[in-house]
Amino acid sequence: MQVHDKLYINGQWVAPKGTGKIDVIDPSTEEVCGVVPSGNADDVNAAVAAAKAAFKTWSRTSAAYRSELIGKIAAKFTENMAKVGELCARELGTPLKTSIGLHGGLGIGVMSSYKEVPFEMEKEEKIGNSIIIKEPIGVCGFITPWNFPLHQIVAKLAPALAAGCTVVVKPSSETPLTAFWLAQVLHDVGLPAGVFNLVTGPGRTVGEAMCTHPDVDMVSITGSTEAGIRVAQLAAGTVKRVSQELGGKSVLLALEDADIAQAAARASGGICANSGQVCAALSRLLVPRAKQDIAIAAAKAAAESVVVGGAFDDGVTMGPVSSKAQFDTVRSYIKKGIEEGATLVTGGLDMPAGKNTGYFVKPTVFADVRNDMTIAQEEIFGPVLCIIPYDNEAQAIEIANDTIFGLSGAVYSGSQERAIAAAKQIRTGQVSINGGAFNVAAPFRWFKQSGNGRELGPHGLTEFVELKAMQL
Repeated sequence: MQVHDKLYINGQWVAPKGTGKIDVIDPSTEEVCGVVPSGNADDVNAAVAAAKAAFKTWSRTSAAYRSELIGKIAAKFTENMAKVGELCARELGTPLKTSIGLHGGLGIGVMSSYKEVPFEMEKEEKIGNSIIIKEPIGVCGFITPWNFPLHQIVAKLAPALAAGCTVVVKPSSETPLTAFWLAQVLHDVGLPAGVFNLVTGPGRTVGEAMCTHPDVDMVSITGSTEAGIRVAQLAAGTVKRVSQELGGKSVLLALEDADIAQAAARASGGICANSGQVCAALSRLLVPRAKQDIAIAAAKAAAESVVVGGAFDDGVTMGPVSSKAQFDTVRSYIKKGIEEGATLVTGGLDMPAGKNTGYFVKPTVFADVRNDMTIAQEEIFGPVLCIIPYDNEAQAIEIANDTIFGLSGAVYSGSQERAIAAAKQIRTGQVSINGGAFNVAAPFRWFKQSGNGRELGPHGLTEFVELKAMQL
């Protein structure tokens, strides 16, 4: 068990002002696997003061210096890929082998992709008699979720460091252990004091203190739409910039000429990745009505091939969901789907065979889903796939866009040209074409109530940049 009794502020591990403790629960066993401090507003004040002081010098460092440090951080991630995987397996429940590649590998990929980005800050633009330069926005507050304990911090931290910003991070109280490991890595590589600060604690205390603090210049949150709205409301009082990466109910659209069985199998297997706890999860599968039976058979086979178990069990391909609260939420949606008349293809409310401890949910597939059903409209954040039949392509596009969210999507077709044409009509920030791989250098953007802003790649830098025009 890991016990942390200090916060990382101004380059040091310091005793918190808050006196509470937070137990971290291993979702595979329901046992306590760690303890971290529960900070308060005084801790936030100290962290922000350190970040503000450090900004004066860090913001003026050379791009070459920041690039070198980012490279060192990426190298440390690479050296400790297995350690990251073990931490995430323990506090989140992702199977160890998957966790090493997913959580460790994604952290490496994103941080490495920013090694050359600091040099973007030195580029100037001439418009008429004006010179346009870039400056870092200032002190940034990050509120990160539990589903990707390292990546969700790194996706914000890497561009912030590249720009020359300083940061205060509040990780999720459910999976904070990886953040403590990250703080020590940053300390060990020589990141200057005050550039990175870590304060754990409840969102209502620590998160809200960050959002309302007058010396915090921008807030970036990844979380639920409800949390994003709250952050925007709090930040408005001091006119901060707010970047929100929020909920999703993304669609995989299989066109008439697609390999329906292949698309359905990928959708069913994909919804089980990270136990379905992925904001960009393709949780709605749209298929031609005449071919729904093909999709059902393929999705059922894929779901039933998933091996559910503890993060450190041999041969496991899907672990538990993250917590008792998440377990109850996912099961409540499965129950709702049954009550609303969707056809339960596989999975359901029963625990997986042999499991009576841990927050385990069976991979679940519903068919004959209407897009006005609760399970088709609300983000479940679990291993639950909804198969929705359509009658023609125009109707399919309409169904795809009939959601408050606009985070991700996918299109499958026998013709890449046709798939791209359909993808252009889907109102989401990114669309995978025929299984196109996720690209950490491309902008991760979102539409509608999935949030405001962007992350990843050179475009992600813009969230942390102010433009200044100098007239000659």
